[in-house]
Amino acid sequence: MTSAAPAQPSGAARGARVLVVDDDADVTNMLRRALSFEGYAVSTARDGADALRACRELVPDLVVLDLVMPGIDGVEVCRRMRAGDSRLAILMLTARDAAADQVVGLDAGADDYLVKPFALDVLTARLRALLRRREPFAAEMLRFADLALDTGTRAARRGAREIALTTTEYDLLLQFMRHPRQVLEKEQLTEKVWGYDFGGNYNVLEVYVRYLRQKLEASGEPRLIHTLRGAGYVLREQTG
Repeated sequence: MTSAAPAQPSGAARGARVLVVDDDADVTNMLRRALSFEGYAVSTARDGADALRACRELVPDLVVLDLVMPGIDGVEVCRRMRAGDSRLAILMLTARDAAADQVVGLDAGADDYLVKPFALDVLTARLRALLRRREPFAAEMLRFADLALDTGTRAARRGAREIALTTTEYDLLLQFMRHPRQVLEKEQLTEKVWGYDFGGNYNVLEVYVRYLRQKLEASGEPRLIHTLRGAGYVLREQTG
């Protein structure tokens, strides 16, 4: 990985609890030093079992999680962490850059991923973006067709059916609910939800759109999120 001169501690970072999980001591030591300088309260874990124990004891705001580890691998660790806390921010590190490998981590519940080797300033930017998504804002009730989203409780409902959402699923649905019947470009959505542009690689966005559709249509309801090829996505009633 490459490094850059770290920025001064930011408001988003100051005091936030970060758990770094990697079986490579060089990686954990480097990230502990760098993220501590950024203002984070950093703890480390060397394997999956250690990570799960630390997560229960420390209750971190954000986890930086290696994908490949001995024993309990990163995918299973992520799955268990997500089951325990739907709002925990999880950034997965992987040496595998194939889309299929990245989707595995997202399927397990990761909010974002970063491919090794990575630039330190890119990692810290991703962490700040994930933490900003946790900041509170004025509550409101958004409605479209039979879909409702309460921004205070982050609860979604389709008719009388409650829908459990992860943090990223909620953030993505929020963009659609705030811009009904408007075509939202992929670049626009990634910048709003993740805080940065994916540089033309929209695998993560496509995965989460699929997740949202599965949850919104779980009881056979008509589709609300539609794909416009070459344009993006739109929240609208199904026609025809």
